[in-house]
Amino acid sequence: MQKQCAIIGFGGMGEWHSEHLAANLSDRLHLKGIWDIRPERRQYANQKGLFAYGSLEELLADPAVELVTIATPNDFHKPLAEACLRAGKHVVCEKPVTLNAGQLQSVMATAKECGRVFTVHQNRRWDKDFCTVKEVLAQNTLGEPYFIESRVLGSRRVLNGWRGVKAEGGGMLLDWGVHLLDQLLWLVDSPVVEVGAHLFALMPGVEVDDNMKVFLRFANGLSALVEVATNCFVLQPRWHVSCREGSFKIDDWDCHGRMIRLAEENELAWDEVITYTAAGPTRTMAPRPRETVEELPLPQVAPDLADYYRNVCDAIDGKAELIVKPEEALRVMQVVDAAFAANERGQSVSCRI
Repeated sequence: MQKQCAIIGFGGMGEWHSEHLAANLSDRLHLKGIWDIRPERRQYANQKGLFAYGSLEELLADPAVELVTIATPNDFHKPLAEACLRAGKHVVCEKPVTLNAGQLQSVMATAKECGRVFTVHQNRRWDKDFCTVKEVLAQNTLGEPYFIESRVLGSRRVLNGWRGVKAEGGGMLLDWGVHLLDQLLWLVDSPVVEVGAHLFALMPGVEVDDNMKVFLRFANGLSALVEVATNCFVLQPRWHVSCREGSFKIDDWDCHGRMIRLAEENELAWDEVITYTAAGPTRTMAPRPRETVEELPLPQVAPDLADYYRNVCDAIDGKAELIVKPEEALRVMQVVDAAFAANERGQSVSCRI
C-alpha cells in the first residue's frame, strides 16, 4: 500500500528526490506535494505536474502525509525536522542532518517523544564503489585492513549557494565529508579514538573549507584518511586500502581498479644483491618478484538505492530496523565536531566516538 509523502525544499536535491520516487518507488510512495519558500520553485513544481502547498503550515496540517523529506539548506534542518515530528510526520532529512551533534540530539529526543521514525538520507551507502570496498573486506580476501584512504577530488574551484556560506552549514566537511565519514564509520566496527583535521579555505573570499583532510585512528588499530578537494588537478584513486596480505584500489565511481594479493605465505629473504633504480640503489624498495603476487578481480556488486526508501517504509510499518540509524548519524556529527575542533587547535583530538 502506498504511503503519502511530501518534500520540503524543492531545489536540486528536492527535485532529485521527487524524480527518484516517481521512477523507482511508485509502488511504495506517492508524492502528495512539495513546499518551498521561493514562489518560483513552487511555480516550477506546478509546471512539472506537482502540487505545491501554499505554506509550511498547510503541509504540516495535511493528515494524508505520513512521511516528509527535508531537502533545504542545512541550517533549516533542525527546526523543520522537529516541526514535522511534532505534527505527527515521519522524517527523512538530507545530510548533513544538523550543523553539530548537539542539534541532532535535540531532534532525536523529539522523535522519541513523538514516537515517529527519523532518519538521514545517507544515500552513498549504496554507491557501487563503496559497496565494492565493503564486499572485499567482508570476504577477507586480503586479510585485515590497517589503512583506508577515501577521497573525492575535483577542480571546479567553486562552492555554489549555501555550500559557501558558513551560517548555512557550508563547506566540504559538512557537504561531501559527511558522506565519506558515514561510509567509513559504517565500514569499521570500532570506536574512533583520535581525530586530526586540516581544513583549507583556498579560494578568494571563501569563508568555509573548500578543501579538507581528516585523519582518524580507531581503537582496533586501523587508521584512515578522508579527503575532499575542489582544487585538485591530478586525481588520486577514489579508494586505496592497505591490508596485511595485499592492497587494492578503486579509481573512480565506475569501479575501475586493481586488487593484488600475496601468493606465497613465506616472507621474501633479504637479498644481498642491490637493485639499481632511477632513484639510486635499494634493497628494501626493490620490485617484488612477479611470481610472489597474484592479481584478483574486484567483486561485482549491484546495489539498489531504492532500498533506502523501501527500508524507511518498512521501518514505519514496524517490519524492519532502519538501515541508517539516527545513532549512526550522531557518531558522524560527533566526528565532524571533533574535526572542526582539531583544525581550530592545530592538533589532533583524543576521543572515543
